[in-house]
Amino acid sequence: MIASTRAGRIRNPGDIVREDARFGLAFLRQRWRRLLLAFIAILLPLWAFGELADEVREAEAIPFDAPILLLARAMSDAGFDRLFLLASKLGYAWGVVPFDIALVLLLAARRKLREGLFAGIALGGSALLNLGAKQLFARERPSLWESIAPESSYSFPSGHAMGSMTLAMVLILLVWHTRWRWWIAVPMAGFVVLVGLSRVYLGVHYPSDIMAGWAAACAWTALVWLLVFPHGKRPWQG
Repeated sequence: MIASTRAGRIRNPGDIVREDARFGLAFLRQRWRRLLLAFIAILLPLWAFGELADEVREAEAIPFDAPILLLARAMSDAGFDRLFLLASKLGYAWGVVPFDIALVLLLAARRKLREGLFAGIALGGSALLNLGAKQLFARERPSLWESIAPESSYSFPSGHAMGSMTLAMVLILLVWHTRWRWWIAVPMAGFVVLVGLSRVYLGVHYPSDIMAGWAAACAWTALVWLLVFPHGKRPWQG
């Protein structure tokens, strides 16, 4: 079948297919990084969160939760209480929350409006999403033993895990195209893992709570990034 253009030229269907293919390849060459980010940092975490949330909603035991909690309990005799208590406090009230506020204020003061907008929406939205998810799923906290730092709110997903991962993602994305990326990425990765481990060690979260918090934080932060920095824009550009 022959197609005609507005100018009256006759176009062969094969030419149309080749033009569409060239357009698609050009789009992929220009946007492959953002598509990869969307897949790795949004779709995969959302799938993981959905699987965990489905188990929690149906009140089914997640196979790895109890064994890992019991392993963490066995570590309590090794003298890690102070380390993990400190990590837990830095993962929220003593560290992450004041740092979040300071970061947004600093970016605003330096007139880095797009960067500040990204950080503010990602960090603030993450906290609100966590509060809403806790109320939605209403999962009780573990009760295998009496914690030395008990919590009274709901368990799923972990606010400490979600908050620390959101902060790490925000910082890494802001500096990724600079020479500071590995100086930020490596210590923040260690911090996120330490905070997550501290919550399991203290017996106030199931491992699945931690994983769900990490997954939700990754997906949310990447989504905000793609919205605030569209069309290949980067932080710190004029």
